[in-house]
Amino acid sequence: MSQPAASIVLSTYNNPAWLARSLWGFAAQDRHDFEVVVADDGSGEETRALLERMRGELPFPLVHVWHEDRGFRKCTILNRGIEAARADYLIFTDGDCVPRADFVSQHLRLREPGRYLGGGYCKLPMDVSLKIDRAVIAQGLHTELDWLIAQGLPRKKRSLKLWARPGWRERLLNALTPTPPRWAGNNASGWKADLLRVNGFDERMTYGGEDLELGERLANAGVRGKQVRFSAVCIHLDHARGYVKPEMRAANERIRAETRRERRTWTDYGLRRDPP
Repeated sequence: MSQPAASIVLSTYNNPAWLARSLWGFAAQDRHDFEVVVADDGSGEETRALLERMRGELPFPLVHVWHEDRGFRKCTILNRGIEAARADYLIFTDGDCVPRADFVSQHLRLREPGRYLGGGYCKLPMDVSLKIDRAVIAQGLHTELDWLIAQGLPRKKRSLKLWARPGWRERLLNALTPTPPRWAGNNASGWKADLLRVNGFDERMTYGGEDLELGERLANAGVRGKQVRFSAVCIHLDHARGYVKPEMRAANERIRAETRRERRTWTDYGLRRDPP
């Protein structure tokens, strides 16, 4: 492939079953002129073997970027993913998320100079997550609200995002939602040049708001968020988070507070460690 239209930077950590489902979701996209860069925060041999096995089955190039497991270092491996990405436009998601078939098309259709996109997701409970298999994904049922309800999706988990198909519904709901656009790691996109301009992710940050801080620096640099949570949609599969510690969020919030207070556009702890 010549330069891809987009690079999907997909984070993962020791969950090969869900990672396979995410990759099947990208195999079922309505276009395949993209690459997937798996940003692996120290997964074991099972994940490596899965990626080697799937590489020849997928209709797009697959790149595996890995570092040693030394605790939650998602921001660090995402920066390595940015460096490895060949496209000018990068779409970020997680290995526990399965995209709708138009996910890549929507991000590329809605991109604009000087903007980043904040997409949406529907979080599934574990009993429904376990029913999402390769055949379901290939048929697109994983993002069909009626099918999910039939599988037991609780009323409180039902999402307008799965109802708002491309057209007037998505435009109306994107305009009316009171939720501001934000950079959320499971569904966001932006220009590689803009990410380089703010020095990527702050590698001091662990779990809890680490993605949001990047969006705040982008906004401070004049790269405004654009709301597409009813246009670019994925589902989020349930899983445990044994790596999370209470002090992580507090430390991250201190960094975010500094970013907001000082209107920072650059982190000294990102892609480059020398100031611009």
